[in-house]
Amino acid sequence: MSNISLENDDYRNHLYNQTKDGKRIWIYPGRIIGRLYRLRTYFSYLLMLLLFGLPWIERKGEPVFLFNVIERKFIFFGVPFFPQDFHLVALGLVASLIFISLFTVLFGRVWCGWACPQTIFMEMLFRKIEYWIDGDDKAQKRLDAAPWDSQKIIKRVSKHSLFIVLSFAISNTFLMYIMGKKEWIKLVTEPPLDHLTGLFAILLFTGTFYFVFARFRELVCIVVCPYGRLQGVLLDNNSILVSYDHKRGEPRGKIQKGIDQSQQGDCIDCHWCVRVCPTGIDIRNGSNQLECIGCTSCIDACDEVMEKVNKPKNLIRYDSVNGINEQKKLKFNVRIGAYSGVLLLLIGAIAFLLLTRSPWETTLLRTPGMTFQLDEKNKEVSNLYSIEILNKSLDLQNLQFQIEAPMRIQWVGTPPQGIEPGKMVKSEFFIKAPIGAWKSKDKIEIHILNKEGEIETIKTRFIQPDE
Repeated sequence: MSNISLENDDYRNHLYNQTKDGKRIWIYPGRIIGRLYRLRTYFSYLLMLLLFGLPWIERKGEPVFLFNVIERKFIFFGVPFFPQDFHLVALGLVASLIFISLFTVLFGRVWCGWACPQTIFMEMLFRKIEYWIDGDDKAQKRLDAAPWDSQKIIKRVSKHSLFIVLSFAISNTFLMYIMGKKEWIKLVTEPPLDHLTGLFAILLFTGTFYFVFARFRELVCIVVCPYGRLQGVLLDNNSILVSYDHKRGEPRGKIQKGIDQSQQGDCIDCHWCVRVCPTGIDIRNGSNQLECIGCTSCIDACDEVMEKVNKPKNLIRYDSVNGINEQKKLKFNVRIGAYSGVLLLLIGAIAFLLLTRSPWETTLLRTPGMTFQLDEKNKEVSNLYSIEILNKSLDLQNLQFQIEAPMRIQWVGTPPQGIEPGKMVKSEFFIKAPIGAWKSKDKIEIHILNKEGEIETIKTRFIQPDE
């Protein structure tokens, strides 16, 4: 627990983990194992299993998740996306932002406490190692204050060695999401000098993760994280947060035998809720503190104390400001309705675009600088076109090209066949027709089909001499 006074409004003027002159106060969160902590632990293990396992799962030879920014190749749930699909990515990002906003309006920072990688890694991996080697918060304080001896050196070396190993594992996992399993295996099995860029990336990520989880810690949530800064804009009095019931708890005071405490609230001012907080705040100062990450440690700690002093639990609980002040439950309001409506529209638009998305994308252009060519011998007129086809699927695409009679297609060279997944081919062809046979002023249609019967129709203009 910090040495900052928690009994007045002084906490509003600076961070809990800083002294008034700006020096950092190292936070030693106490260890509490309660009902919510156990639930968070099981949920965290499930998320970590998914995080570390997904890069190893492939579909049709490609990872189910890939975020290759360098090559601009992305795979989401086994569906590949390319720069040509930027409109889908943009819509997805907008929908995600609206979903996050709606979710935050309803449930505050429940994401931060239950699913954020920073919280999961810190509390469920690095913090557990720290408790295992250094002991609880009191033991850690004593160890930090103790002189350097053999025991302290062994503990420090052991702890930070495990921190580096964990950081190395996390960095390799994130790198697999960027480059894919196959390229990562090459990186770690082939000589390092053949993959200096990859080696540098691993070392950079490892050092970054080690610094974050060994030293920077809660500052990520308090200072760096942009989502935490949005809480003041998105939250209102109906948002469900980790909240202290001040009506029931105040006025707080220690339990004293032989003294009438009938007018005293249920809070016994034990400071156990402050002691277990990973960001060092006092939840009793209100639920509008942006440093609170909703980790529920204070709920478990307070419930344990209430049980020991034979008082009802849930003095600290999930609730809204109105829920505590006026005993009001969360209601569906205009803002929630607006967010939900826009979100449903975006999800519908994205679903429609995904369902109607062609497994390939074609760009057809008339060859610049040319109009038409006349073949007096065969009495034909022709137009030259250039075509680019991108295979956006994970399957080999063998395509057929059809055009309405009396027109026909004549390829310049070999027609595009056997297009590999993620590859683009370029070719040229003539569209030919007997002179005067094409009477319509409408655009002509070219039909492109694959063996599964999927079809794409492209329209283009056909120029011919005036009659």
